[in-house]
Amino acid sequence: MRQSHLFTKTQKEAPANEVAKNAQLLIQAGYIYKNMAGAYSFLPLGLRVLENINTIIREGMDAIGGQELHMPSLQEDRLWKLSDRWDEDKVDVWFKTELQAGGTVGLAWTHEEVITDLMRQYVSSYKDLPLFAYQIQTKFRNEMRAKSGIMRTREFLMKDMYSFCANQEQHDAFYESAAVAYMKIFNRLGIGDETYKTFASGGAFTKFSHEFQTLAEAGEDVVYVNKEKGIAVNEEVLEETDLSELGVTKDELTKYKSIEVGNIFSLGTKFSESIGLEVNNEHGEKQPVIMGSYGIGPARAMGTIVDLLSDDKGIVWPAAVAPYQLHLVGLNGDDSEIKDWTDGVYAALKARGVSVLYDDREARPGEKFADSDLLGMPYRVVMSKKGKEAGTFEVVTRATGEVRNLTEEKLFADFSS
Repeated sequence: MRQSHLFTKTQKEAPANEVAKNAQLLIQAGYIYKNMAGAYSFLPLGLRVLENINTIIREGMDAIGGQELHMPSLQEDRLWKLSDRWDEDKVDVWFKTELQAGGTVGLAWTHEEVITDLMRQYVSSYKDLPLFAYQIQTKFRNEMRAKSGIMRTREFLMKDMYSFCANQEQHDAFYESAAVAYMKIFNRLGIGDETYKTFASGGAFTKFSHEFQTLAEAGEDVVYVNKEKGIAVNEEVLEETDLSELGVTKDELTKYKSIEVGNIFSLGTKFSESIGLEVNNEHGEKQPVIMGSYGIGPARAMGTIVDLLSDDKGIVWPAAVAPYQLHLVGLNGDDSEIKDWTDGVYAALKARGVSVLYDDREARPGEKFADSDLLGMPYRVVMSKKGKEAGTFEVVTRATGEVRNLTEEKLFADFSS
């Protein structure tokens, strides 16, 4: 992509009406646009990041047997009344609207009811299980106060997976495999070192559920962590009886602010019993299916990456999620010979499969470098008259500031796919 062709532009200052660091930087750099409180547009660069995150999530879910589908956001009341989650006194995040043809529908904030009803059409025997289905789909939650930039919004993407098992042993095995898959995902996203599988309330379904909490000063949650033992506990279950069961004392834990980037829940048979999802077991007897729910917010993960890894110059993208791997910065743009050389290197990199954003704008070097730092590509390649005369390219690693001078042959060898 030539930077001169991007309709988005960087801003000199962060937006004054945004408090969250992730929103400030992403808006300033032209990755997102705030349409209204709790609703953002993902612009070309931002959408590339989001899709890279989605790809990592998909690969993680597919690796443990997940099958992707897509369910509607529009929800009729029938199923939700069966599970007792339609009444706004029970669930206060609904967006609801009246149909012109009559009747009320809601905009889905989760999909347990819908997928349970769907599975009634395809599952009848224990031999059909286990199965695991997921989607990456838009959710709507009527939050009283949208905040924290793209990490708490009223319209957002969610990867929600649902497991269906014939017995507790099957469920427990998949639950653990999902937990392992989640940590692999967060490691690939570049936030795994600060992310902990965290004991949280299991509600009506089980003693504990698990959240995946990333330690960060920008976080809304509070967790207590023993890094040596790898144990993290949400503040809501910080009881001595619970800690004793986990093999840790409060004195061994340190308090941190954190961001919840994912969660996994055992649902038991609550939804299968209320919706009527049953299978015949090996004895020919009807039994409800055991279910689980597993969520990751791709945009929340994106905001967490920005909050956690950015510096005083701007965003620092891990290579796995960056919109482009290289930021090719051409200087001496008024020199036609240098311009032709730079254009040629850009074309050669593209031909070799290199993901590259080319700053071909007529702008001062200082402005280009400042924008490059703000945009946060993993590597900046500077092309100038001085470099051409020396036969080298200055390559700067964004995360560390390391500077290397590479020949054209070495540049192509290091970055070609």
